[in-house]
Amino acid sequence: MKVSRVAALLAVLAGPVYAQNAMPHINMMEDAPGKTDDEKAADAERDQRYKETLKKIPDAKAANDPWGGMRADPPKAAAPKASAATKKTKTAPTAN
Repeated sequence: MKVSRVAALLAVLAGPVYAQNAMPHINMMEDAPGKTDDEKAADAERDQRYKETLKKIPDAKAANDPWGGMRADPPKAAAPKASAATKKTKTAPTAN
């Protein structure tokens, strides 16, 4: 009884899989012709100008927050790095 249920389930699941693989592969788009030498040169020049333009962009500065002073708890400044002498050791929690 269980074997027939499993076989029926596999048959039901295998149907759509077989239908997807049995379809012929049809390409509705025409193959585009390759680029000419002039088009390749124009693309290379465009890419080069794009890369040069990216180099001219300045580095990002700190975020400008005009409403920063109006908040209840202002944003905290980055904490300075602690030296090896001031590091705290991990202690066991105390029972309350």
